[in-house]
Amino acid sequence: MNYRFARAPNGVQGNAFRRSLAILLFAALCGFVGCMKAVKGPSPIPMRSAAMQGAEPNFGRDVATESASRRSLTGLLPGSLPSADEELWVITRSISDNGQRAPEDTPGSGALMTRLPSEEKEVPLPLKHTDVKASINGYIGAVEVTQQFHNPYDSKIEALYVFPLPHNAAVNEFVMKIGERRIRGIIRERQEAERIYQQAKSQGHVASLLTEERPNIFTQSVANIEPGKQIDVKIKYFHTLAYADGWYEFVFPMVVGPRFNPPGPASGRSLDDRFHPSAKGGGVGAVARGQHGISGQKTEVQYLRPGERSGHDVSLTVDVNASVAIEELVCRTHNVSREAVSPERLVVALNSADRIPNKDFVLRYRVAGERIKSSLLTYRDERGGYFTLMLYPPREMTELGRQALELVFVLDCSGSMSGRPLAQAKAAVERALHRLQPLDTFQLIRFSNDASALGPRPLLATPENVRVGLAYLRSLNSEGGTMMIEGIKAALDFPHDPQRLRFVCFLTDGYIGSEAEILGEVYKRLGPSRVFSFGVGSSVNRYLLDHLAKLGSGAVAYLGLEDDGANVMDDFFERISHPAMTDLRIEWGGLHVTEMFPSRLPDLFVGRPVILTGRFEGGGKTNIRVLGNAADRPVEVRIQAELEGAAASHNGLPSVWARMKIADLADRATYEPNADLPANIRQLALEYGLMSSFTAFVAVDSTRRTEGSGGTTVPVAVPVPEGVKYHTTIQEEK
Repeated sequence: MNYRFARAPNGVQGNAFRRSLAILLFAALCGFVGCMKAVKGPSPIPMRSAAMQGAEPNFGRDVATESASRRSLTGLLPGSLPSADEELWVITRSISDNGQRAPEDTPGSGALMTRLPSEEKEVPLPLKHTDVKASINGYIGAVEVTQQFHNPYDSKIEALYVFPLPHNAAVNEFVMKIGERRIRGIIRERQEAERIYQQAKSQGHVASLLTEERPNIFTQSVANIEPGKQIDVKIKYFHTLAYADGWYEFVFPMVVGPRFNPPGPASGRSLDDRFHPSAKGGGVGAVARGQHGISGQKTEVQYLRPGERSGHDVSLTVDVNASVAIEELVCRTHNVSREAVSPERLVVALNSADRIPNKDFVLRYRVAGERIKSSLLTYRDERGGYFTLMLYPPREMTELGRQALELVFVLDCSGSMSGRPLAQAKAAVERALHRLQPLDTFQLIRFSNDASALGPRPLLATPENVRVGLAYLRSLNSEGGTMMIEGIKAALDFPHDPQRLRFVCFLTDGYIGSEAEILGEVYKRLGPSRVFSFGVGSSVNRYLLDHLAKLGSGAVAYLGLEDDGANVMDDFFERISHPAMTDLRIEWGGLHVTEMFPSRLPDLFVGRPVILTGRFEGGGKTNIRVLGNAADRPVEVRIQAELEGAAASHNGLPSVWARMKIADLADRATYEPNADLPANIRQLALEYGLMSSFTAFVAVDSTRRTEGSGGTTVPVAVPVPEGVKYHTTIQEEK
């Protein structure tokens, strides 16, 4: 099919006309059938609405300023309506065209230099700069990411950039800026958005497309960038911050780590791939700059060779409003400056000398008070009430001792762990072996291309056995691929000792493309084991590591290249030296709570709160009781909640809730096949204007067509993450 792109007229005057125009725009996007009655509640956006068929409509830009009418519409279609300085382009269909991306245009990644067919010299690549502005209110973060693309060539190009975001990011805004004009992207079913983008590209329109390849990996495509021109793309997302051992943690990932894709037809399939199979592999390929396609994977990241440097840099500011005094703030990953606005508020900025995007930005801060109390944040709009609850373990749990443990340490010894990452992991395990008690048992397992163990069964933690374990640990080296499933089988398949609590600890960077298969194997084999994951390195796969711990009813910790491995393991032992609060149940008082996620209440460990997000009805003051057991003793947490006038500052909660529900549906697909899953995720993502495996953002400049034929596709190559060795992780043909 073909698409025509109609521009909205500017300069509309009069409130009455503005309201009518806004309603007409809403009807055009949603479809006339059933949408006009949706003012009382949310409604998904049909992809083939009646308004989009037949003659081309000429809908205007929404410049209405009356707050009530804007609230009614933005509540139904978050992220879909433009502000007064933005344009919204309405797409109409005409003749047929399938708009599929040509095989040679499959998204990859690149940066630094490339060579166009008509040129003999190397010139800079198209991603010039990334600007990040984050604000934190309580434990909710709102982040705006602006990617600045430019064309240094003498002919048109299409830029393709594969980049990371936090796996719990609720991406709900997408704006393309050309000069002073801002064009707001629209959310569509992924296949529909890809067809719109390809058709706009083939017709010479400047267009941009944002797709999700993994919950933490995205592809940005920008078509028809003319020579010397710049195009900015702004992405906005909300997410919840982690809190552990007294510290909040804000993370902004800057580079996708090189994944290993195990052989086999199912390797690395994303959720979308499982329902829309591709001839290519569904993993994430890691190849040298300029060697597109050699990995055989649908998504491919190109990496700079040693000694190459991209012109792409990053600026980043974080505005932290903690509501209580901030006692300490630490950033070990980057050099930062800080400005104290008040005792409760700090503004942190990345120093200009530390702006190479080759590692995650990690900011930790501690607030005043002996400990954080459990707290409830709420927000209410015309769709109903939303909440997020940080549930903190009660004080009395620290007074209870632990029983004997069976500790299984599983070390990733693949090539990507070579050097400092493996040294960090070994230092952490060495500390753990020294902290074992006489009645504990332990096992050491290594995996790369295969798996091997210290012995056929766990050993009692006698001084002699600990010395044997230390000698085995020190002999380990890194080589080969990341066949993590072999490590999982070795760790979870041997018989469990019922007299001891089994903790399986994975120490890995998570650089593997087959996350779904890994999680599925853990689900099938878990039994009574608890899984703790330790992410080791500068840009680890936090999606996989977080989900391993979540699925295994454990916790996750991150060990950066500048962290002390012994201290991280000490924190772990402090956590497991006290029993977890299990068998949780919640009495909500005057609240009626529905659709809470995670749907299965996790256990509470000392120093590790749990964040629950859901929907509610009710108001006024209420008392919430959380009941459970620790070491066969009843334990209770009480939370007082005030629900009147739910704070407007938490307006990101609906998006956070919808993202958590999408993640829950996707997680269940790993081990509960469900043919209705794509439709359920698609409808929810469209209703809340969010990115997902089945939806995508697309923006088109329909005011003009660029000159010349189709442009050359230029991937944006990225640096190898700090601490990762290029020659052991990146595929390259000589």
